[in-house]
Amino acid sequence: MRKKPRFKRSSVKTFSFFLIFSAVVWVLVQFSKTYTQLIEIPVNYVNAPLDKSISEDRPDHVDLQLQDNGFSIYYYKIFNPQLNVDLSQAKETGNALVYTLQNHLSEIEQQLKIDFEKSLIVQDEIVVPFQYKKEKTIKVEPRIEVNYAVGYSAEEAVQIKPDSVKVSGPKTIIDSIEKVYTKNISLDKVNDDLDGTVAIDTTGLGALSFYENSVAYYQKVEKFTEGSAEIAIEVINVPKNLNLAYFPKNVIVYYQVNLQQFESVSAADFRVVCDYNEVQRGDDYMIAQIVEKPDFINNVRLNERRIQFVIKR
Repeated sequence: MRKKPRFKRSSVKTFSFFLIFSAVVWVLVQFSKTYTQLIEIPVNYVNAPLDKSISEDRPDHVDLQLQDNGFSIYYYKIFNPQLNVDLSQAKETGNALVYTLQNHLSEIEQQLKIDFEKSLIVQDEIVVPFQYKKEKTIKVEPRIEVNYAVGYSAEEAVQIKPDSVKVSGPKTIIDSIEKVYTKNISLDKVNDDLDGTVAIDTTGLGALSFYENSVAYYQKVEKFTEGSAEIAIEVINVPKNLNLAYFPKNVIVYYQVNLQQFESVSAADFRVVCDYNEVQRGDDYMIAQIVEKPDFINNVRLNERRIQFVIKR
């Protein structure tokens, strides 16, 4: 019986080595050759004029005719570098911004890392259509939450400056917006005057150009103390033929006041009223409300709002 010929393991390894080596050499030789290739370079537009809305129907690439070895060509295909076009350097012609590529070859060479002795950009210029933006002044509202330290407060709400900003953009978007907001910020344990800046929230408003991106905020924070006063309840709109008895007759009003104005507050400055007309059928109580108080106090509250009553026969 004849034995089957067997290949030595060392022969297989040698054959595989030379096969792989030959393939690598072939690839290197092929990539070392000079090729001419047309490559699309994506375009990114920067520094668009604030008074112009750039059309969506604008060129998204330029064509680069590259004459170089295979390594360089595949670098552009794999890493896909993009060209930043500075529209502040474009010339306005009719309703278009014209960016002449030949005037910016050195900048393009630096950005794309190419040599124009071996390559060229097919287009002479990039034409970007535009529409003039509509301008509008829009109110800014703060979203600033202030939590004061114990014993501190403020008489007025947080103020911002400017309280409105100029924006420009497509007419359809501009006409639909009446106000914008600041970013949300929360300030804790505040015991001193507020003075800072906060960014305007432009989320979802990318089509608009803001002439101001932030506003200043401020608030005078003062030392406050709590005061109280006992006030007699006044019941109004009770029918003349109705004998009404209610309890309690008096309530305590609690309030916060600037320490410097504490002595200026007296019980005579308050009026607490129950309106009998607001009593619902079947109820045996009225709701007390503060209808008069000094303007310079805050955090006003009652110790009791439900006032029980009975009708005497």
